[in-house]
Amino acid sequence: MSLAYELVKSWSAREGNVTSTKTILDWVEHRNTTLTVDVQKIPFPKNGFWFLDDKDGFIRNKRNTFFQIAGFRQTDGEKLVCEQPVILQKEIGYLGIICKVIDGTLNFLMQAKVEPGNVNVIQISPTIQATKSNFTQAHGGRAPAYLDYFAHASDYNIVVDQIQSEQSSRFLKKRNRNIIIEVGDADIEVLDSHKWMTLGQIKELMKIDNLVNMDTRTVLSCIPYSLMKLEEGEYDKVRELFRDKALCESIFSEEENVLPKIFNTINNFKMYANRRSELISLRDLSNWEITDNEIICKDPYDFKVVYCQIEIEGREVRCWDQPLVEAIGMAVFGLFTCVDKGCRYFLVKAKSEVGCFDEIELGPVVQMEPSNPGNNLDEIEKLLMEKLEKGEGVLNDVILSEEGGRFYHEQNRNVIIEIDKDEVGPLPKGYFWVRYSTLNRIVQFNNFLNIQLRNLTSLLDI
Repeated sequence: MSLAYELVKSWSAREGNVTSTKTILDWVEHRNTTLTVDVQKIPFPKNGFWFLDDKDGFIRNKRNTFFQIAGFRQTDGEKLVCEQPVILQKEIGYLGIICKVIDGTLNFLMQAKVEPGNVNVIQISPTIQATKSNFTQAHGGRAPAYLDYFAHASDYNIVVDQIQSEQSSRFLKKRNRNIIIEVGDADIEVLDSHKWMTLGQIKELMKIDNLVNMDTRTVLSCIPYSLMKLEEGEYDKVRELFRDKALCESIFSEEENVLPKIFNTINNFKMYANRRSELISLRDLSNWEITDNEIICKDPYDFKVVYCQIEIEGREVRCWDQPLVEAIGMAVFGLFTCVDKGCRYFLVKAKSEVGCFDEIELGPVVQMEPSNPGNNLDEIEKLLMEKLEKGEGVLNDVILSEEGGRFYHEQNRNVIIEIDKDEVGPLPKGYFWVRYSTLNRIVQFNNFLNIQLRNLTSLLDI
């Protein structure tokens, strides 16, 4: 059988064949109640390992490793577009998953991982989730488990290996390596912190608030179904596994090439945008205040910077302190989908954010941050929010966490709503109806789908 078939078969296996879903939930609960985890907000240290550098006004540590927090200013001509703190982390980390066919079904080795900013302690994470500072042991701790498999990925069947963007409203040009390897007959030691799960189980777990972390979602969103070759006669077998036949058609059939129009929109923005960005001292952010306990905007804003003292049992380093970006409120990320002539389509739009690696990416219909009360929405965004308020056509509605290594208790509402295509009407500039296969092709290239859209597509169920 082809790998594409094995992936869909695993996707359809909601109960699992190696680890039961009840066992997974009990395992998470046990680790939640037995692991020592203590995260406390504390005042910014005057002369600690992390400090506000007098020279450039950035927050950094004494080794100048991990990440920094700087002031950021963006202008468009004479107009101020944005002024805020941003996270600087140029290094590329691993978000990696090992998979293997076990007793006839493809399973994924997932980790119960604690991050300091997690709202609920344990979340289901990739096999390995490590910054470059982690896996080069810049912190002086242990190397992450399973690192050797990814360092020698070419020895195995590489399912996906892409460098993708992170949250561009918080990070400046941050990217991570999303990689899945299928290890064949390799004998994998399963640590107490890891368990085998089918893709269907992981998808079911995504329906539980804050259980499957952002890193798992982005890696799974990159699986290149539409680029894989089905063997002769397999399509009918694959289609039989789908309850949503329109999604099967969307994944495995090609559409009329809309990529030139998408690239034209993206490239026009890159060519003609007149924005200028610069890093500045945190002290020079005109509307932000640095107090003993936080860096906070004087007006309503989406986040602030806090400082935390952290103890987590089982980590490469058990005790440390660091700054974290704390969300103020909850964002809504919303995607429209429709079925047209037996095929499922998704409505996406070109979206620029302050920290985009290459200025602009494709995103969902709605990315409404907490400080936006809905006053600046276009007609399609308003339509999605109206549908959500009325509960019309809602296929997915789940609260999921953002990256807990840099963000404190940031959780956002992720929504997919089915709609009649005619109800949306003519599309404004920058919007596109596309099949999943188109998104799946684009995501095989770096920095074309933003993390909000990737996370939403990861929720799709067959």
